[in-house]
Amino acid sequence: MTMTTPDWVKDAVFYQIFPDRFAQSRAVPKPSNLEAWESPPTRYGFKGGDLLGVVERLDYLVDLGVTAIYLNPIFRAASNHRYNTHDYYEVDPILGGNAALRALVDAAHARGMRVVLDGVFNHVGRGFFQFNHLLECGGESPYVDWFTAHSFPLSAYDRHADLNYVGWFGSRALPKLNLHNPVVREYIFDVAEHWIRFGVDGWRLDAAEQIEADGFWQEFRRRVKRINPEAYIVGEIWFPAERYLQGDQFDGVTNYLFMRPAVGFFGARTLDNYVKQGHLQAPVPPLDAPGFAREIEAVLARYPWEITLAQFNLLNSHDTPRFLTLVGGDESALRLALLCLLTMPGAPNLYYGDELGLPGGPDPGCRGAMPWAQAEARGDLWCYTRQAIALRKAHPALRRGTYATVLAEGDLLAYTRAFNGATVLVVLNAGTHPTAATLPVGGLSRLAFGASSECAINADHVQVVVPARSGIVVV
Repeated sequence: MTMTTPDWVKDAVFYQIFPDRFAQSRAVPKPSNLEAWESPPTRYGFKGGDLLGVVERLDYLVDLGVTAIYLNPIFRAASNHRYNTHDYYEVDPILGGNAALRALVDAAHARGMRVVLDGVFNHVGRGFFQFNHLLECGGESPYVDWFTAHSFPLSAYDRHADLNYVGWFGSRALPKLNLHNPVVREYIFDVAEHWIRFGVDGWRLDAAEQIEADGFWQEFRRRVKRINPEAYIVGEIWFPAERYLQGDQFDGVTNYLFMRPAVGFFGARTLDNYVKQGHLQAPVPPLDAPGFAREIEAVLARYPWEITLAQFNLLNSHDTPRFLTLVGGDESALRLALLCLLTMPGAPNLYYGDELGLPGGPDPGCRGAMPWAQAEARGDLWCYTRQAIALRKAHPALRRGTYATVLAEGDLLAYTRAFNGATVLVVLNAGTHPTAATLPVGGLSRLAFGASSECAINADHVQVVVPARSGIVVV
């Protein structure tokens, strides 16, 4: 099968927004009983972020260099995270409703930015109409086959009763849709088509591996691509995903297989022994440069190259502790990881606040409010991130080029990206002392990023001294 992925994704720099926590607009009416914006996030509290707030901050994202937005769920639901959908056709009124999404999509497109939505199609919330129908009507409901119920009445709110229907990982709050039912499948396909016609540029698919109905994702892809062949379809998968990346289902997956070794290498000395356990499937071991190189080479070799260039690379997300917290608050680890993220094959994704070093432990700590006073100050880390993004955008080799490890020794890693005769050399020193290296890479002319006490560029090699806990890029 021919492997094709959306061409724009290869050049994209994504920015993930958790809508309740990113920005508020005075133009969106708000209910009472909102948490103070600056207060620590809670599991159930709302801060009142909305989509018009995102519109009002688009120029901030453009200035940073962002070209695509991934929004955590926006549809009507009774939670701040909105992974428990009540209505797939209505944007939550706290977020500004459908009109606010219209404004966001139009404003983003006017700036050349794309918008990808979170599709939560494995499960719904207890307020979803068809599930609520079962709560009211029991086994006589015409929607009984939309779910898998074992007996009635449903024990949706009785924590002391046995769960008598199938929920996501046994959760009463998240009834699992029966996607073996062709009527339910058709309903979800219509939802996917509706919002692609509306103008969104793709879907990030939540809990994708939990949907095992034969042919579901293949038909989902056909329906979406028929409307927009350039729509991006990325599945939330935490483990090797070959079965989903054969060209007939997803364009890419959430690349936690990159995140884990990045945490282990750049944070090897400072890994927090508590938070590293938080929803990362298993503890993250410390890595040296050879160990990191092996992990990365294995990830890059796992899928066809067309797929690799469309992977959704990330350092953290709403489901993990923040990177800075994972590495014990070491900002040098975050800087190294950001430079690596922005020079690796695949589409880089910044989780809102990464450019500020926003901390936060496991959920709900990783979902804190965006500190706009800090963002508007445009501090050193923000400027560093912006410069690294600009570097990626300036050099096609960093977006589309092949990858080769040049050196992996101790704490020093060097690799090249090459495309159409142009080569870029990236050197990362995760150690605590300056490190010298002679690297057999030719065709280079200047130091384009970072500082080096020595950078002698010769016809067929480069001699560098890379300061401790820093990286350089030679082009």
